[in-house]
Amino acid sequence: MEAPIRFRRENLIPDHIIMAKINGNEIRPGNVIEHDGGLWVAVRTNTVKPGKGGAYNQVELKNLINGTKLNERFRSAETVEQIRLDLKDFSFLYEQGEALVFMDTESYEQLELQKDFVGDRSAFLQDGMMVTVQLYDERPIGISLPDQVTLTITEADPVVKGQTAASSYKPAMLENGIRVLVPPFIGSGERIIVDTNEITYVRRAD
Repeated sequence: MEAPIRFRRENLIPDHIIMAKINGNEIRPGNVIEHDGGLWVAVRTNTVKPGKGGAYNQVELKNLINGTKLNERFRSAETVEQIRLDLKDFSFLYEQGEALVFMDTESYEQLELQKDFVGDRSAFLQDGMMVTVQLYDERPIGISLPDQVTLTITEADPVVKGQTAASSYKPAMLENGIRVLVPPFIGSGERIIVDTNEITYVRRAD
């Protein structure tokens, strides 16, 4: 008979889980952290730069035990414990209804995850894209996509003569249906690099 898993801190975190400290501004969607004695996965993150005071990371968290959600602010000076779980690389295959199908690159077994599990970032999945799935007792509890992807602009306002990148940004539609703000000189048909964590324009693609 296997020895029972011992839990600590309100009986939520198994003793054998490995943790590493990261700064609050380093939390990214898909990261699993310890917070208030429990295990939480970051669903969305957004860097906020208020007019007064330092910037902070606004993080939407989902509890891995009971599914409750929480919004927390983490400043760069704060540290949290990132949970090191089993990591496996998967290749995205296709979308089937509300399910997303991935393939284990070692065993070739397929894994289905619900869109809700991946969140808004599911729109950035592309055929063959490599993702990292975090597993606890062989159960998926988190997923990490590449930090940046290249996409084509399908709709954008026309370029205004004399307008510079510093003057203002304008809305544009990406090929995956996501809207982002881009510099005025970016037009329809151009390929740009997008940050998948904050869903923001990074630069023109080479």
